[in-house]
Amino acid sequence: MKKGLIIGASMGNCVHVAGAIHFLDLAEDAGYQTLFLGPAVSVDNIIAAVLEYQPQMVTLGYRLTPKNVIPLIEELQQKSKLLPYQPRWLFGGTRPVAEEVRKTGFFEVVFDGTEDLDDCISFLRTGVFAPDGGGEKPAQNLRDRILQKSPYPILRHHFGLPDFEATRKGIEQIADSRVLDVISLGIDQNTQQYFFHPEQRRPDMDGAGGVPVKSAEEFAALKAASQRGNYPLMRCYSGTSDVLQLAQVLQSTIDNAWCAVPLCWYNELDGRGTRKLEDSMRDAQKLIAWHGQQGIPLEVNEPHHWGLRDAHDVISVAMSYISAYNAKKLGIKDYVSQYMFNVPGSMSFSMDLAKVQAQIALVDSLADNQFTPYREVRAGLPFLSADINVAKGQLAASTMLAMQVNPNIIHVVGYSEAEFAATPDVVIESCKIVRGVIRSTLQGNANATYDPAVMQRKTELLSEVRYLLDFIKDQYSAISDDPLADAHVLSDCVKRGILDAPHIVKKGDYKGNLHTRMQNGKCLAYDPATKQFLTERQRLNAILQRETVEKGGVAQ
Repeated sequence: MKKGLIIGASMGNCVHVAGAIHFLDLAEDAGYQTLFLGPAVSVDNIIAAVLEYQPQMVTLGYRLTPKNVIPLIEELQQKSKLLPYQPRWLFGGTRPVAEEVRKTGFFEVVFDGTEDLDDCISFLRTGVFAPDGGGEKPAQNLRDRILQKSPYPILRHHFGLPDFEATRKGIEQIADSRVLDVISLGIDQNTQQYFFHPEQRRPDMDGAGGVPVKSAEEFAALKAASQRGNYPLMRCYSGTSDVLQLAQVLQSTIDNAWCAVPLCWYNELDGRGTRKLEDSMRDAQKLIAWHGQQGIPLEVNEPHHWGLRDAHDVISVAMSYISAYNAKKLGIKDYVSQYMFNVPGSMSFSMDLAKVQAQIALVDSLADNQFTPYREVRAGLPFLSADINVAKGQLAASTMLAMQVNPNIIHVVGYSEAEFAATPDVVIESCKIVRGVIRSTLQGNANATYDPAVMQRKTELLSEVRYLLDFIKDQYSAISDDPLADAHVLSDCVKRGILDAPHIVKKGDYKGNLHTRMQNGKCLAYDPATKQFLTERQRLNAILQRETVEKGGVAQ
Protein backbone atom coordinates (compact mmCIF):
# COMPACT_ATOMS: atom_id res chain seq x y z
CA MET A 1 0.00 0.00 0.00
CA LYS A 2 1.38 3.41 -1.00
CA LYS A 3 1.85 5.73 1.96
CA GLY A 4 1.92 9.06 0.16
CA LEU A 5 4.24 11.16 -1.97
CA ILE A 6 7.76 12.34 -1.13
CA ILE A 7 9.46 14.78 -3.47
CA GLY A 8 13.19 15.42 -3.41
CA ALA A 9 15.65 17.84 -4.91
CA SER A 10 19.08 19.38 -4.57
CA MET A 11 18.41 23.03 -3.92
CA GLY A 12 19.96 26.29 -5.02
CA ASN A 13 23.08 25.82 -7.07
CA CYS A 14 23.90 22.37 -5.67
CA VAL A 15 24.14 19.65 -8.31
CA HIS A 16 24.94 16.75 -5.95
CA VAL A 17 21.97 14.39 -6.13
CA ALA A 18 23.18 11.03 -4.83
CA GLY A 19 21.95 11.59 -1.27
CA ALA A 20 18.49 12.67 -2.33
CA ILE A 21 18.11 9.81 -4.78
CA HIS A 22 19.26 7.26 -2.22
CA PHE A 23 16.72 8.54 0.30
CA LEU A 24 13.97 8.34 -2.30
CA ASP A 25 15.03 4.76 -3.07
CA LEU A 26 14.63 3.95 0.62
CA ALA A 27 11.24 5.64 0.58
CA GLU A 28 10.06 3.54 -2.37
CA ASP A 29 11.16 0.40 -0.56
CA ALA A 30 9.07 1.56 2.41
CA GLY A 31 5.95 1.99 0.25
CA TYR A 32 5.99 5.69 -0.66
CA GLN A 33 5.53 7.25 -4.07
CA THR A 34 8.48 9.44 -4.96
CA LEU A 35 9.30 12.25 -7.34
CA PHE A 36 12.78 13.64 -7.92
CA LEU A 37 12.82 17.25 -9.12
CA GLY A 38 16.48 17.24 -10.11
CA PRO A 39 19.70 19.11 -9.27
CA ALA A 40 20.05 22.85 -8.63
CA VAL A 41 16.32 23.46 -8.09
CA SER A 42 15.35 27.00 -7.11
CA VAL A 43 13.21 27.77 -4.07
CA ASP A 44 10.44 29.04 -6.34
CA ASN A 45 10.37 25.74 -8.22
CA ILE A 46 10.31 23.79 -4.95
CA ILE A 47 7.32 25.83 -3.73
CA ALA A 48 5.58 25.38 -7.09
CA ALA A 49 6.10 21.60 -6.92
CA VAL A 50 4.60 21.49 -3.43
CA LEU A 51 1.54 23.40 -4.66
CA GLU A 52 1.16 21.12 -7.68
CA TYR A 53 1.81 17.70 -6.16
CA GLN A 54 0.88 18.25 -2.48
CA PRO A 55 3.49 15.80 -1.12
CA GLN A 56 3.48 14.38 2.35
CA MET A 57 7.21 15.10 2.70
CA VAL A 58 9.82 17.20 0.94
CA THR A 59 13.49 16.22 1.24
CA LEU A 60 16.09 18.77 0.13
CA GLY A 61 19.84 18.39 -0.22
CA TYR A 62 22.75 20.82 -0.24
CA ARG A 63 26.43 19.86 -0.11
CA LEU A 64 28.31 23.09 -0.85
CA THR A 65 29.70 25.82 1.45
CA PRO A 66 27.76 26.05 4.73
CA LYS A 67 27.39 29.86 4.68
CA ASN A 68 25.76 29.73 1.24
CA VAL A 69 22.89 27.53 2.39
CA ILE A 70 21.52 30.01 4.95
CA PRO A 71 20.06 32.52 2.44
CA LEU A 72 18.36 29.63 0.64
CA ILE A 73 16.78 28.37 3.86
CA GLU A 74 15.64 31.86 4.83
CA GLU A 75 14.03 32.28 1.41
CA LEU A 76 12.36 28.87 1.74
CA GLN A 77 11.04 29.74 5.20
CA GLN A 78 9.43 32.94 3.98
CA LYS A 79 7.89 31.54 0.80
CA SER A 80 6.65 28.36 2.49
CA LYS A 81 4.40 30.53 4.68
CA LEU A 82 2.25 31.17 1.61
CA LEU A 83 1.48 27.46 1.17
CA PRO A 84 -2.04 26.28 2.05
CA TYR A 85 -0.53 23.47 4.15
CA GLN A 86 2.92 22.43 5.41
CA PRO A 87 4.47 19.14 4.30
CA ARG A 88 7.08 17.56 6.51
CA TRP A 89 10.35 19.27 5.56
CA LEU A 90 13.51 17.13 5.59
CA PHE A 91 17.10 18.10 4.84
CA GLY A 92 20.28 16.19 4.00
CA GLY A 93 23.78 17.53 3.59
CA THR A 94 27.36 17.34 4.78
CA ARG A 95 27.90 17.62 8.51
CA PRO A 96 29.08 21.29 8.41
CA VAL A 97 26.08 22.28 6.26
CA ALA A 98 23.68 20.27 8.43
CA GLU A 99 24.95 22.02 11.58
CA GLU A 100 24.05 25.42 10.11
CA VAL A 101 20.68 24.21 8.84
CA ARG A 102 19.71 22.80 12.25
CA LYS A 103 20.17 26.28 13.76
CA THR A 104 17.38 27.65 11.57
CA GLY A 105 14.84 25.30 13.18
CA PHE A 106 12.90 25.01 9.92
CA PHE A 107 13.40 21.33 9.10
CA GLU A 108 11.76 18.59 11.12
CA VAL A 109 14.61 16.16 10.42
CA VAL A 110 18.17 16.99 9.35
CA PHE A 111 20.39 14.18 8.06
CA ASP A 112 24.15 14.76 8.09
CA GLY A 113 25.37 11.43 6.69
CA THR A 114 26.42 9.98 10.04
CA GLU A 115 23.06 8.48 10.95
CA ASP A 116 22.60 4.75 10.78
CA LEU A 117 20.78 3.27 7.82
CA ASP A 118 18.38 1.60 10.24
CA ASP A 119 17.35 5.02 11.57
CA CYS A 120 16.37 6.18 8.08
CA ILE A 121 14.42 2.99 7.42
CA SER A 122 12.70 3.24 10.79
CA PHE A 123 11.78 6.87 10.16
CA LEU A 124 10.18 6.04 6.81
CA ARG A 125 8.28 3.16 8.37
CA THR A 126 7.12 4.91 11.55
CA GLY A 127 7.48 8.64 10.91
CA VAL A 128 9.69 8.94 14.00
CA PHE A 129 13.36 9.84 13.71
CA ALA A 130 15.13 8.70 16.86
CA PRO A 131 18.86 8.08 16.28
CA ASP A 132 19.33 7.67 20.03
CA GLY A 133 17.27 4.48 19.89
CA GLY A 134 14.06 5.96 21.24
CA GLY A 135 11.97 5.03 18.21
CA GLU A 136 10.81 1.68 16.90
CA LYS A 137 12.14 -1.30 18.85
CA PRO A 138 13.76 -3.84 16.52
CA ALA A 139 11.97 -7.15 16.12
CA GLN A 140 13.02 -9.85 18.55
CA ASN A 141 12.85 -12.93 16.37
CA LEU A 142 14.65 -13.83 13.18
CA ARG A 143 11.75 -13.88 10.73
CA ASP A 144 10.32 -10.53 11.86
CA ARG A 145 13.75 -8.89 12.02
CA ILE A 146 14.43 -9.90 8.42
CA LEU A 147 11.03 -8.57 7.32
CA GLN A 148 11.53 -5.37 9.28
CA LYS A 149 14.88 -4.65 7.62
CA SER A 150 13.99 -5.85 4.12
CA PRO A 151 15.31 -5.30 1.47
CA TYR A 152 18.41 -4.63 3.56
CA PRO A 153 20.03 -7.75 5.01
CA ILE A 154 20.44 -8.09 8.75
CA LEU A 155 23.99 -8.38 10.08
CA ARG A 156 25.37 -11.14 12.28
CA HIS A 157 28.86 -11.23 13.82
CA HIS A 158 30.66 -13.84 15.93
CA PHE A 159 31.79 -12.54 19.31
CA GLY A 160 33.32 -14.18 22.34
CA LEU A 161 36.47 -13.17 24.21
CA PRO A 162 38.49 -15.49 26.49
CA ASP A 163 37.33 -13.53 29.54
CA PHE A 164 33.67 -13.66 30.62
CA GLU A 165 33.39 -10.14 31.99
CA ALA A 166 35.19 -8.65 28.98
CA THR A 167 32.69 -10.46 26.77
CA ARG A 168 29.73 -9.17 28.77
CA LYS A 169 30.96 -5.57 28.57
CA GLY A 170 31.77 -6.03 24.89
CA ILE A 171 28.20 -7.12 24.19
CA GLU A 172 26.95 -3.93 25.84
CA GLN A 173 29.30 -1.84 23.68
CA ILE A 174 28.23 -3.63 20.49
CA ALA A 175 24.53 -3.26 21.31
CA ASP A 176 24.99 0.44 22.04
CA SER A 177 26.67 0.93 18.65
CA ARG A 178 23.42 -0.25 16.98
CA VAL A 179 25.25 -1.61 13.92
CA LEU A 180 24.69 -5.33 14.49
CA ASP A 181 21.43 -7.29 14.43
CA VAL A 182 22.60 -10.67 15.72
CA ILE A 183 25.38 -11.40 18.20
CA SER A 184 26.57 -14.91 17.44
CA LEU A 185 27.92 -15.93 20.81
CA GLY A 186 31.25 -17.70 20.51
CA ILE A 187 31.70 -20.12 23.39
CA ASP A 188 34.95 -21.94 24.09
CA GLN A 189 35.49 -25.65 23.46
CA ASN A 190 35.23 -26.45 27.18
CA THR A 191 31.72 -25.00 27.19
CA GLN A 192 30.70 -26.76 23.99
CA GLN A 193 31.91 -30.13 25.20
CA TYR A 194 31.80 -30.10 29.02
CA PHE A 195 29.06 -27.64 30.03
CA PHE A 196 27.26 -30.43 31.91
CA HIS A 197 30.49 -32.05 33.11
CA PRO A 198 32.45 -29.27 34.82
CA GLU A 199 34.77 -31.78 36.44
CA GLN A 200 36.08 -32.65 32.96
CA ARG A 201 36.87 -29.07 31.95
CA ARG A 202 40.51 -28.45 31.23
CA PRO A 203 41.57 -25.25 33.00
CA ASP A 204 44.36 -24.71 30.48
CA MET A 205 41.72 -24.66 27.73
CA ASP A 206 39.40 -22.09 29.32
CA GLY A 207 38.78 -19.34 26.78
CA ALA A 208 40.22 -21.35 23.88
CA GLY A 209 38.20 -20.25 20.88
CA GLY A 210 35.64 -18.17 22.76
CA VAL A 211 34.10 -17.17 26.06
CA PRO A 212 33.99 -19.68 28.93
CA VAL A 213 30.40 -20.02 30.16
CA LYS A 214 29.92 -22.22 33.19
CA SER A 215 26.24 -21.88 34.09
CA ALA A 216 22.81 -21.04 32.76
CA GLU A 217 22.99 -17.85 34.84
CA GLU A 218 26.08 -16.74 32.94
CA PHE A 219 24.33 -17.34 29.60
CA ALA A 220 21.41 -15.24 30.89
CA ALA A 221 23.80 -12.47 31.96
CA LEU A 222 25.24 -12.27 28.45
CA LYS A 223 21.74 -12.03 27.02
CA ALA A 224 20.85 -9.29 29.49
CA ALA A 225 23.88 -7.31 28.35
CA SER A 226 22.42 -7.18 24.82
CA GLN A 227 19.12 -5.60 25.90
CA ARG A 228 20.04 -2.05 25.01
CA GLY A 229 20.92 -0.02 21.92
CA ASN A 230 19.25 -1.76 19.01
CA TYR A 231 18.48 -4.90 21.04
CA PRO A 232 20.39 -7.39 18.90
CA LEU A 233 19.24 -10.98 18.78
CA MET A 234 21.58 -13.57 20.24
CA ARG A 235 22.37 -17.05 19.02
CA CYS A 236 24.90 -19.75 19.73
CA TYR A 237 26.31 -22.86 18.07
CA SER A 238 25.25 -26.28 19.26
CA GLY A 239 27.34 -28.26 21.69
CA THR A 240 29.65 -31.11 20.76
CA SER A 241 28.17 -33.36 23.46
CA ASP A 242 24.89 -33.37 25.40
CA VAL A 243 23.57 -31.44 22.43
CA LEU A 244 19.88 -31.52 23.25
CA GLN A 245 20.38 -30.46 26.87
CA LEU A 246 22.52 -27.51 25.81
CA ALA A 247 19.93 -26.52 23.20
CA GLN A 248 17.33 -26.34 25.96
CA VAL A 249 19.62 -24.14 28.06
CA LEU A 250 20.23 -21.81 25.10
CA GLN A 251 16.51 -21.52 24.42
CA SER A 252 15.69 -20.62 28.03
CA THR A 253 18.60 -18.25 28.64
CA ILE A 254 19.51 -16.39 25.45
CA ASP A 255 16.32 -17.06 23.46
CA ASN A 256 18.47 -18.65 20.78
CA ALA A 257 17.61 -16.82 17.54
CA TRP A 258 18.55 -19.89 15.58
CA CYS A 259 20.54 -23.03 16.19
CA ALA A 260 23.50 -24.01 14.04
CA VAL A 261 24.33 -27.71 13.92
CA PRO A 262 26.47 -29.75 11.53
CA LEU A 263 25.56 -33.16 10.19
CA CYS A 264 29.03 -34.61 9.72
CA TRP A 265 31.22 -32.77 12.24
CA TYR A 266 31.82 -32.13 15.95
CA ASN A 267 32.97 -35.73 16.41
CA GLU A 268 35.83 -38.11 15.68
CA LEU A 269 36.08 -36.71 12.16
CA ASP A 270 37.33 -33.26 13.16
CA GLY A 271 38.46 -33.88 16.74
CA ARG A 272 35.87 -31.50 18.20
CA GLY A 273 34.30 -34.34 20.14
CA THR A 274 34.70 -38.05 20.74
CA ARG A 275 31.43 -39.31 19.26
CA LYS A 276 31.45 -41.71 16.33
CA LEU A 277 30.35 -40.14 13.05
CA GLU A 278 27.07 -42.03 12.71
CA ASP A 279 26.20 -41.45 16.37
CA SER A 280 26.83 -37.72 16.12
CA MET A 281 24.80 -37.56 12.93
CA ARG A 282 21.85 -39.20 14.65
CA ASP A 283 22.27 -36.75 17.53
CA ALA A 284 22.25 -33.90 15.02
CA GLN A 285 19.06 -35.16 13.40
CA LYS A 286 17.36 -35.43 16.80
CA LEU A 287 18.53 -31.91 17.61
CA ILE A 288 17.18 -30.59 14.30
CA ALA A 289 13.84 -32.29 14.91
CA TRP A 290 13.64 -30.82 18.44
CA HIS A 291 14.15 -27.29 17.09
CA GLY A 292 11.50 -27.98 14.47
CA GLN A 293 9.07 -28.98 17.22
CA GLN A 294 9.90 -25.81 19.16
CA GLY A 295 9.50 -23.59 16.07
CA ILE A 296 13.09 -22.34 16.39
CA PRO A 297 14.89 -21.47 13.12
CA LEU A 298 17.92 -23.58 12.31
CA GLU A 299 21.05 -23.59 10.20
CA VAL A 300 22.93 -26.73 9.21
CA ASN A 301 26.44 -25.29 9.13
CA GLU A 302 27.74 -28.03 6.90
CA PRO A 303 28.68 -27.14 3.29
CA HIS A 304 31.51 -24.75 4.09
CA HIS A 305 33.13 -27.32 6.42
CA TRP A 306 33.80 -29.39 3.31
CA GLY A 307 35.11 -26.42 1.37
CA LEU A 308 37.39 -25.45 4.25
CA ARG A 309 38.87 -28.95 4.02
CA ASP A 310 39.51 -28.54 0.28
CA ALA A 311 36.69 -30.78 -0.93
CA HIS A 312 35.90 -30.08 -4.57
CA ASP A 313 33.02 -27.75 -5.41
CA VAL A 314 30.61 -30.58 -6.19
CA ILE A 315 30.77 -31.85 -2.59
CA SER A 316 30.07 -28.41 -1.09
CA VAL A 317 27.10 -27.87 -3.39
CA ALA A 318 25.74 -31.35 -2.75
CA MET A 319 26.01 -30.87 1.01
CA SER A 320 24.01 -27.63 0.75
CA TYR A 321 21.14 -29.65 -0.66
CA ILE A 322 21.53 -32.59 1.73
CA SER A 323 21.62 -30.21 4.70
CA ALA A 324 18.46 -28.37 3.67
CA TYR A 325 16.76 -31.66 2.76
CA ASN A 326 17.38 -33.03 6.25
CA ALA A 327 16.20 -29.82 7.89
CA LYS A 328 12.96 -29.83 5.92
CA LYS A 329 12.25 -33.50 6.54
CA LEU A 330 12.87 -33.05 10.26
CA GLY A 331 10.34 -30.24 10.58
CA ILE A 332 12.28 -26.98 10.32
CA LYS A 333 10.09 -24.16 9.00
CA ASP A 334 12.60 -21.27 8.92
CA TYR A 335 15.93 -22.46 7.55
CA VAL A 336 19.11 -20.40 7.52
CA SER A 337 21.23 -21.53 4.58
CA GLN A 338 24.78 -20.29 4.95
CA TYR A 339 26.87 -19.63 1.85
CA MET A 340 30.52 -19.09 2.66
CA PHE A 341 32.34 -17.42 -0.17
CA ASN A 342 36.09 -17.64 -0.76
CA VAL A 343 36.56 -21.32 0.17
CA PRO A 344 39.00 -22.53 -0.83
CA GLY A 345 40.63 -19.12 -0.56
CA SER A 346 42.14 -19.27 -4.05
CA MET A 347 38.77 -19.57 -5.83
CA SER A 348 38.10 -16.86 -8.38
CA PHE A 349 35.18 -14.53 -7.71
CA SER A 350 33.32 -15.67 -10.82
CA MET A 351 33.63 -19.39 -10.07
CA ASP A 352 32.79 -18.74 -6.43
CA LEU A 353 29.61 -16.95 -7.46
CA ALA A 354 28.72 -19.85 -9.76
CA LYS A 355 29.14 -22.33 -6.89
CA VAL A 356 26.91 -20.32 -4.58
CA GLN A 357 24.34 -19.87 -7.32
CA ALA A 358 24.21 -23.65 -7.74
CA GLN A 359 23.83 -24.09 -3.97
CA ILE A 360 20.97 -21.58 -3.87
CA ALA A 361 19.18 -23.20 -6.80
CA LEU A 362 19.15 -26.57 -5.05
CA VAL A 363 18.21 -25.27 -1.60
CA ASP A 364 15.48 -23.01 -2.96
CA SER A 365 14.02 -25.94 -4.90
CA LEU A 366 12.86 -27.26 -1.51
CA ALA A 367 10.99 -24.08 -0.57
CA ASP A 368 7.24 -24.19 -0.03
CA ASN A 369 4.71 -22.78 2.41
CA GLN A 370 6.10 -25.04 5.13
CA PHE A 371 9.81 -24.44 4.48
CA THR A 372 11.38 -21.00 4.03
CA PRO A 373 15.13 -20.80 3.29
CA TYR A 374 16.93 -17.58 4.24
CA ARG A 375 20.18 -16.76 2.46
CA GLU A 376 23.11 -16.06 4.76
CA VAL A 377 26.40 -15.06 3.16
CA ARG A 378 29.85 -14.55 4.60
CA ALA A 379 33.48 -14.11 3.65
CA GLY A 380 35.68 -17.18 4.02
CA LEU A 381 38.14 -17.23 6.90
CA PRO A 382 41.12 -18.36 4.74
CA PHE A 383 40.49 -15.39 2.44
CA LEU A 384 41.39 -12.62 4.87
CA SER A 385 44.98 -11.41 5.02
CA ALA A 386 46.98 -11.02 8.22
CA ASP A 387 47.65 -7.47 7.03
CA ILE A 388 44.77 -5.60 8.65
CA ASN A 389 44.41 -2.98 5.91
CA VAL A 390 44.42 -5.60 3.18
CA ALA A 391 41.85 -7.63 5.12
CA LYS A 392 39.52 -4.63 5.32
CA GLY A 393 39.61 -4.36 1.53
CA GLN A 394 39.03 -8.10 1.17
CA LEU A 395 36.05 -7.96 3.54
CA ALA A 396 34.51 -5.20 1.43
CA ALA A 397 35.26 -7.04 -1.82
CA SER A 398 33.79 -10.32 -0.59
CA THR A 399 30.68 -8.50 0.64
CA MET A 400 30.22 -6.83 -2.73
CA LEU A 401 30.41 -10.25 -4.41
CA ALA A 402 27.97 -11.75 -1.90
CA MET A 403 25.45 -8.97 -2.50
CA GLN A 404 24.96 -10.49 -5.96
CA VAL A 405 22.77 -13.22 -4.43
CA ASN A 406 20.39 -10.87 -2.53
CA PRO A 407 21.13 -12.16 0.98
CA ASN A 408 18.74 -11.95 3.92
CA ILE A 409 21.60 -12.20 6.42
CA ILE A 410 25.24 -11.20 6.18
CA HIS A 411 27.53 -13.04 8.56
CA VAL A 412 30.15 -10.34 8.99
CA VAL A 413 33.64 -11.74 9.49
CA GLY A 414 35.85 -9.42 11.53
CA TYR A 415 38.78 -8.15 9.48
CA SER A 416 41.15 -9.14 12.30
CA GLU A 417 40.37 -12.86 12.16
CA ALA A 418 43.70 -13.84 10.61
CA GLU A 419 45.50 -12.09 13.49
CA PHE A 420 43.27 -12.13 16.57
CA ALA A 421 39.69 -12.70 17.72
CA ALA A 422 37.46 -9.72 17.06
CA THR A 423 37.24 -7.14 19.85
CA PRO A 424 34.12 -4.98 20.21
CA ASP A 425 35.84 -2.20 18.25
CA VAL A 426 36.70 -4.60 15.43
CA VAL A 427 33.14 -5.95 15.37
CA ILE A 428 31.72 -2.44 15.10
CA GLU A 429 34.18 -1.30 12.44
CA SER A 430 33.72 -4.48 10.38
CA CYS A 431 29.95 -4.01 10.47
CA LYS A 432 30.34 -0.41 9.31
CA ILE A 433 32.52 -1.53 6.40
CA VAL A 434 29.85 -4.04 5.38
CA ARG A 435 27.06 -1.48 5.82
CA GLY A 436 28.91 0.84 3.47
CA VAL A 437 29.06 -1.87 0.82
CA ILE A 438 25.35 -2.64 1.25
CA ARG A 439 24.45 1.02 0.88
CA SER A 440 26.49 1.28 -2.32
CA THR A 441 25.39 -1.95 -4.00
CA LEU A 442 21.79 -2.71 -3.07
CA GLN A 443 20.27 -0.34 -5.62
CA GLY A 444 21.36 -0.85 -9.21
CA ASN A 445 24.45 -3.01 -8.83
CA ALA A 446 25.78 -4.67 -11.98
CA ASN A 447 24.53 -8.27 -12.09
CA ALA A 448 27.44 -10.69 -12.46
CA THR A 449 25.17 -13.74 -12.22
CA TYR A 450 24.50 -13.31 -15.94
CA ASP A 451 28.19 -13.53 -16.82
CA PRO A 452 28.36 -16.40 -19.37
CA ALA A 453 31.24 -18.06 -17.49
CA VAL A 454 29.26 -17.96 -14.25
CA MET A 455 26.15 -19.38 -15.90
CA GLN A 456 28.10 -22.15 -17.60
CA ARG A 457 29.85 -23.20 -14.38
CA LYS A 458 26.56 -23.15 -12.47
CA THR A 459 25.04 -25.49 -15.06
CA GLU A 460 28.06 -27.81 -14.86
CA LEU A 461 27.85 -27.99 -11.09
CA LEU A 462 24.13 -28.71 -11.03
CA SER A 463 24.64 -31.56 -13.48
CA GLU A 464 27.54 -33.03 -11.50
CA VAL A 465 25.73 -32.71 -8.17
CA ARG A 466 22.62 -34.42 -9.49
CA TYR A 467 24.81 -37.29 -10.68
CA LEU A 468 26.33 -37.60 -7.19
CA LEU A 469 22.95 -37.47 -5.44
CA ASP A 470 21.46 -40.05 -7.82
CA PHE A 471 24.51 -42.25 -7.27
CA ILE A 472 23.96 -42.21 -3.49
CA LYS A 473 20.25 -42.98 -3.88
CA ASP A 474 20.98 -45.87 -6.26
CA GLN A 475 23.79 -47.34 -4.15
CA TYR A 476 21.66 -47.48 -1.02
CA SER A 477 18.16 -47.99 -2.42
CA ALA A 478 18.07 -51.59 -1.20
CA ILE A 479 18.70 -50.68 2.44
CA SER A 480 17.07 -47.25 2.84
CA ASP A 481 13.81 -45.65 1.79
CA ASP A 482 15.39 -42.20 2.00
CA PRO A 483 19.18 -42.40 1.66
CA LEU A 484 19.82 -38.63 1.77
CA ALA A 485 18.25 -38.41 5.24
CA ASP A 486 19.64 -41.68 6.59
CA ALA A 487 22.48 -41.27 9.12
CA HIS A 488 23.83 -44.75 8.39
CA VAL A 489 23.91 -44.07 4.65
CA LEU A 490 25.51 -40.63 4.92
CA SER A 491 28.15 -41.77 7.41
CA ASP A 492 28.93 -44.75 5.19
CA CYS A 493 29.31 -42.38 2.22
CA VAL A 494 31.96 -40.49 4.18
CA LYS A 495 33.76 -43.69 5.13
CA ARG A 496 33.77 -44.97 1.54
CA GLY A 497 34.93 -41.63 0.15
CA ILE A 498 31.75 -40.89 -1.79
CA LEU A 499 31.56 -37.77 0.36
CA ASP A 500 35.18 -36.89 0.98
CA ALA A 501 37.70 -34.12 1.56
CA PRO A 502 41.50 -34.19 1.37
CA HIS A 503 41.85 -33.02 4.98
CA ILE A 504 39.91 -35.95 6.44
CA VAL A 505 42.44 -38.31 8.03
CA LYS A 506 42.20 -41.65 6.26
CA LYS A 507 42.49 -44.47 8.76
CA GLY A 508 40.39 -47.30 10.08
CA ASP A 509 36.95 -47.14 8.51
CA TYR A 510 37.75 -44.09 6.38
CA LYS A 511 38.82 -45.31 2.94
CA GLY A 512 38.50 -42.22 0.77
CA ASN A 513 41.42 -40.99 -1.32
CA LEU A 514 40.11 -37.73 -2.78
CA HIS A 515 42.62 -35.29 -4.20
CA THR A 516 41.65 -31.85 -5.43
CA ARG A 517 43.36 -29.10 -7.33
CA MET A 518 42.49 -25.60 -8.45
CA GLN A 519 41.99 -24.90 -12.15
CA ASN A 520 40.84 -21.58 -13.56
CA GLY A 521 39.43 -20.53 -10.20
CA LYS A 522 37.51 -23.80 -9.61
CA CYS A 523 38.23 -26.55 -7.09
CA LEU A 524 38.06 -29.88 -8.94
CA ALA A 525 38.56 -33.56 -8.18
CA TYR A 526 41.98 -34.68 -9.43
CA ASP A 527 43.77 -37.96 -10.08
CA PRO A 528 47.48 -37.47 -9.27
CA ALA A 529 48.40 -40.76 -10.99
CA THR A 530 47.03 -39.75 -14.39
CA LYS A 531 47.31 -36.02 -13.73
CA GLN A 532 43.72 -35.64 -14.94
CA PHE A 533 40.73 -33.80 -13.53
CA LEU A 534 37.79 -36.07 -12.81
CA THR A 535 34.08 -35.83 -13.45
CA GLU A 536 31.80 -37.28 -10.79
CA ARG A 537 31.16 -40.31 -13.00
CA GLN A 538 34.91 -40.96 -13.20
CA ARG A 539 35.54 -40.30 -9.52
CA LEU A 540 32.70 -42.49 -8.28
CA ASN A 541 33.47 -45.31 -10.73
CA ALA A 542 37.04 -45.29 -9.39
CA ILE A 543 35.68 -45.82 -5.87
CA LEU A 544 33.61 -48.80 -7.04
CA GLN A 545 36.62 -50.29 -8.82
CA ARG A 546 38.81 -49.85 -5.75
CA GLU A 547 36.20 -51.55 -3.57
CA THR A 548 35.94 -54.44 -6.01
CA VAL A 549 39.70 -54.99 -5.84
CA GLU A 550 39.67 -54.78 -2.02
CA LYS A 551 37.01 -57.52 -1.94
CA GLY A 552 39.19 -59.75 -4.10
CA GLY A 553 37.52 -59.09 -7.42
CA VAL A 554 38.85 -57.71 -10.67
CA ALA A 555 38.44 -54.03 -11.48
CA GLN A 556 36.57 -53.34 -14.69
